[in-house]
Amino acid sequence: MQKQILFLFVFLSLPGLWAQDRLTGETFTTRSEVLARNGMAATSQPLATQAALDILKKGGSAMDAAIAANAVLGLVEPASCGIGGDIFAIVWDAKQKKLFGFNGSGRAPKSLNIEYFMERDMAYVPLYGPLPVSVPGCVDGWFELHKKFGKLPMNDILQPAIGYGRDGFPVSEVIAYEMASNYEGLKDQPGFARTYMPGGQIPAKGEVFKNPDLANTYAKIAKGGRDAFYKGDIARTIDTYMKKHGGFLSYEDLASHTSDWVEPVSANYRGYDVWELPPNGQGTAALQMLNILEGYDLAAMGFGSADYVHVLTEAKKLAYEDRAKFYADPAFNQIPLTELLSEEYAATRRGLIQPDQAARSYPAGDMEIESGNTTYLTVADKDGNVVSLIQSIYSEFASGMVPDGLGFVLQNRGQMFNVQDKTHANALEPGKRPFHTIIPAFITKDGKPYVSFGLMGGAVQPQGHAQIVVNLIDFGMNLQEAGDAPRIRHAGSSQPTGSRMTNGGTLNMESGFDYKTIRELRKKGHRISFGVGIYGGYQAIGIDLENRVYTGASESRKDGQAAGY
Repeated sequence: MQKQILFLFVFLSLPGLWAQDRLTGETFTTRSEVLARNGMAATSQPLATQAALDILKKGGSAMDAAIAANAVLGLVEPASCGIGGDIFAIVWDAKQKKLFGFNGSGRAPKSLNIEYFMERDMAYVPLYGPLPVSVPGCVDGWFELHKKFGKLPMNDILQPAIGYGRDGFPVSEVIAYEMASNYEGLKDQPGFARTYMPGGQIPAKGEVFKNPDLANTYAKIAKGGRDAFYKGDIARTIDTYMKKHGGFLSYEDLASHTSDWVEPVSANYRGYDVWELPPNGQGTAALQMLNILEGYDLAAMGFGSADYVHVLTEAKKLAYEDRAKFYADPAFNQIPLTELLSEEYAATRRGLIQPDQAARSYPAGDMEIESGNTTYLTVADKDGNVVSLIQSIYSEFASGMVPDGLGFVLQNRGQMFNVQDKTHANALEPGKRPFHTIIPAFITKDGKPYVSFGLMGGAVQPQGHAQIVVNLIDFGMNLQEAGDAPRIRHAGSSQPTGSRMTNGGTLNMESGFDYKTIRELRKKGHRISFGVGIYGGYQAIGIDLENRVYTGASESRKDGQAAGY
């Protein structure tokens, strides 16, 4: 017996035969960072990442590669994105040494107004069917971005997606789970089953899925440009389909669509400038959170501590109250961005936080005003240009409406409109852009690009952005660690519909936090839920201009990949 115990002790002591300490990274880190000099791409699906790299290697720009990746994602991740949705981007132009912001979101149909819902006693816009459908802005966004920053012809850029659509691709693990989890309520929507349920079933993990209709639509766009989508056969097909099924989106709505170049907004956080896009998106909430958090010594509190999670959660509650009140289409509202992002306002809001008590509710800011599923990707090229791009159809499989023979689902972004209160900033009006959840982000340091990043997941996005920034700057994590670290997601604050938070909401905590932290947070009055949930899906590229090196990161919550060459 003693010999057996001695043998077991020696066996377990041999190098390589038992678990060893990590060589790099925190215990929660999934892998090391990816390093390359000539180009880098990080997306939520490896086939899209490889398509981006192929375009870069052919001499394409970061924008060319980003569009190629987005087109592939619309095929391989159809529950989250596609050309039936909207697009936003922040672009670093290496020649001009400047950031450009782009808003490619669509508007409500001009024939649909709030009275339609009020007359029918409808408190909300339905999530599925024809009523939540707004103009898809993605394709116009591709061509506007390409016109300014592209190099290769669009036909070359869309070929990878066209090929996968016709020949098929194996459905990856997380995407298969998301598709299977969210199709039951949509399978009877016109055109859905024909496109996404071949043989009567949603494709399973590893099953080869083809979408020849989408491949043909991409081919038409590659040949005919953006007008093929907004003024050609595609637009006429959408118009006919919507009229047939009781919808309001029309040919005229599509033909009159335009995108906007916008100035990004920023907040300086401990010497780093964090950039977001202005409303109608929610990026300003991340900046408001960071302004509030800057007043605390988070590094001394420590990552994962109850004190840190508490102030993070309370900062989120404060920012989201303003989000619900002020964030909307700036063409229809005057939004007090300067005041919302001022240090003085942050200090006032910070003063409402009690160190040992979770608030049940906060008031939104009181200011004079005259008169919320998604894919994110980022690409960098050999010339130093970097694209931070996010694209979405809103909820999983969106409206479920698939126009005849086109191979893509129409977004349900109009579901975000308020149809109860005509005076609300986000009240439905004809031709108005709805409040938007999808937000790309960028960080600069001393006027130079530092990190391009984003994080998918509806209302979690500003919370996730703030946590990424804090992980990098306060807690000294590297790019991969910052994304892999366990996150919190607070839910229950006011929504753009104007509802009030009255019970403090629920603090969802991802697996990885100590139970001691959870216990202390409960003592402070937080309602805790932990485990599986929506905590985002992060991709990032770090930029080292001095050594001309890119760092890539892609977290394990998605099927993603960061790769370079």
